[in-house]
Amino acid sequence: MQSVLELEPSVLQEQGAFHTAREIVQQPYIWEKIMNSLTADTTALLAFLQEAYQAADNIILTGAGTSAFIGLSLTGSFFRHTGLITRTIPTTDLVAHPHDYFHADKIPLIISFARSGNSPESCAALELADNISRRCYHLVITCNQNGQLAGWQSKHAQHVILLPPECNDKSLAMTSSYSGMLLTGALITRLHNIPVMQQQVKALCSYGDHLLGRYTALLRSIAGKKFTRAVFLGDGPFYGTATEAHLKLQELSGGKVICKSDSFLGFRHGPKAIIDEHTLVVYIFSNTGYVLNYEKDLVMSMKQGNKALMEIGILPANGEVPELDAILLTGDQQQVLEEDLLCVCSILPLQLLAFYTSLSLGLQPDNPSVNGAITRVVEGVAIYPLNA
Repeated sequence: MQSVLELEPSVLQEQGAFHTAREIVQQPYIWEKIMNSLTADTTALLAFLQEAYQAADNIILTGAGTSAFIGLSLTGSFFRHTGLITRTIPTTDLVAHPHDYFHADKIPLIISFARSGNSPESCAALELADNISRRCYHLVITCNQNGQLAGWQSKHAQHVILLPPECNDKSLAMTSSYSGMLLTGALITRLHNIPVMQQQVKALCSYGDHLLGRYTALLRSIAGKKFTRAVFLGDGPFYGTATEAHLKLQELSGGKVICKSDSFLGFRHGPKAIIDEHTLVVYIFSNTGYVLNYEKDLVMSMKQGNKALMEIGILPANGEVPELDAILLTGDQQQVLEEDLLCVCSILPLQLLAFYTSLSLGLQPDNPSVNGAITRVVEGVAIYPLNA
């Protein structure tokens, strides 16, 4: 077998890192596979979406944990392409306060993202939607054909999209499943223009290969720095990327690195106080000039106050930002990706950062939770009847 992330398979197996490493590097291949699968037979999906868009008056993007963060990157895309009010609401919130989100007189299109589809809240949230709403639509996007969500039957209209089996990560932390479901959601908003989709995914795969091939050694070096805090900043769809990067590093470091995510503008309003000499700051920059103006202002403001241990930026090749300790370019100027597709590959270097940090701390990336505080599928959550 070939080396993965510059490490031999035997070494990865010994360090409990084989699955995570393989699931990170396979992502560009999976993106192409998802594109081909989604466009091979779109008749049933298009028919479902056409009916749902015409009947629904709102869209809810949902999931638990990482699967919920997917919606943070897609809220704007669904709103722009459908004109329907779109909200990202985790299943954990839907289950706890269902009447805050479902109403008998409203017709939601609920788009559920799930790796395993076996989290206790996954089906419970959809059952609550069915019972409270007189009419609703369910689109399930999952990586596990044997999961409860994939086999769940609604009394309302539903459609299930199963991702390639490689997306069903074996490691604790979601990597391929996250980017695969994120890409699927982004492509769903563009089914009306398949040729453009195909061009964008081709560029996306090129970007992914570029990031994995060029910055592995740099990220391994950064992961060796003695930081105990990390801040990830992103705007619009990149706020979802920042939130996922926050969780990924905190998970894979076994909680030894405390992380925070925010928007560039939001970070000024108090959270900036977290910065100290042990903090790594990661800027995930937009490729839209208007947004980038605000982001550059924040970077300049960081010169005042406490200095961070290190500041790094993930930047489209057509952007310019103030000087940082390290800049990772996501692609080239000839192949410009739309924002919500660019965020699919922007997570790759941050997954690598989390992976190498885990190794540097002497943990096993495939299962970094030494005390079993977190598991691949959340356990021990009781679901209560709504009238309890």
